[in-house]
Amino acid sequence: MRIYGNRQLKTLPGQITRPTPARVREAVFNIWQGSVENCRWLDICAGSGSMGAEALCRGAALVVGIDKWAKACSIIRQNWQQMAQAQQEFRVLQGDVVRRLKTLAPQQFDHIYFDPPYASDLYQPVLDAIAQYQILDSHGELAVEHSSNYWQPQPIPNLEICRQKVYGNTALTFYCPLV
Repeated sequence: MRIYGNRQLKTLPGQITRPTPARVREAVFNIWQGSVENCRWLDICAGSGSMGAEALCRGAALVVGIDKWAKACSIIRQNWQQMAQAQQEFRVLQGDVVRRLKTLAPQQFDHIYFDPPYASDLYQPVLDAIAQYQILDSHGELAVEHSSNYWQPQPIPNLEICRQKVYGNTALTFYCPLV
């Protein structure tokens, strides 16, 4: 898999993770262009870490990734070590996503990218945890990658849907804090 600047990433063999399609990655970074440099980025269900790697390549100050699988976390670390510059910080957290979110509070992030397995039951618990622990900065934005066949956007306390995009079988729902 290649990302910004034609950089090569390692990926896990098989179907353990589903990388975000290049078209969707490009769309997210086009939408958030101008706000990634020096931002705090959270990549939930990070898989191979492609979204966090893109954020590092585009100048994010801090990138934190969470994934359940130890093998995925190892690949993410390797990928991010290759992308990070000396002034950039990154952390990879392995384990249950909702529990890991709780440990991040009171830290906040400018951009959160959440990409669980499409058929998982993680959507509502993770989104509720983001709202409950106030992990999204008051000027930040949260993007949820999903398939309309498996999950429909739901109301989240203190967050509102600010835009929705569809790219083939992949949908993105963006949440912003209520002001």
